[in-house]
Amino acid sequence: MSIETVVVAVGTSDEPQTERLAAEAIAIAETSDAEIVVTHVFSDEEFDAVRSRLGVDRASEGSTPTAVAERHTSTRALSKALSEAGVSHTIRGAVGDRADGVVEAAEEVGADRVVVGGRGRSPTGKAVFGSVAQEVLLSSPCPVTFVRDVAA
Repeated sequence: MSIETVVVAVGTSDEPQTERLAAEAIAIAETSDAEIVVTHVFSDEEFDAVRSRLGVDRASEGSTPTAVAERHTSTRALSKALSEAGVSHTIRGAVGDRADGVVEAAEEVGADRVVVGGRGRSPTGKAVFGSVAQEVLLSSPCPVTFVRDVAA
């Protein structure tokens, strides 16, 4: 099966591992010439806070989830790494449940692969606290590559 479209999920907590997420996306794109869709799903509270921090007026064109995602630190870092490697990519933003947003993005763009980051936690920690990456792994319409944060 060839890989044509890859959704790379990135969030605020992924800032320490954007380099690893970029490396994985670049490796996939180099072997398959895939289009990368960098997807940042904000919670409602996070979206309002980031938009406020960026000084974006709610009524302006720059207040859409994609426009805010394009200006977010973790998304910009990932986009810069992909651009420097010559990898074709787009940025997509959404607001809502993070796992649902990533799965919906994968479905909407017809992704052949999803790349998510996360921290390695004990089974008990996952059961008690939940995990966006785990929800994406269980609900994704296509194979998922998990990039573990080595600092965790």
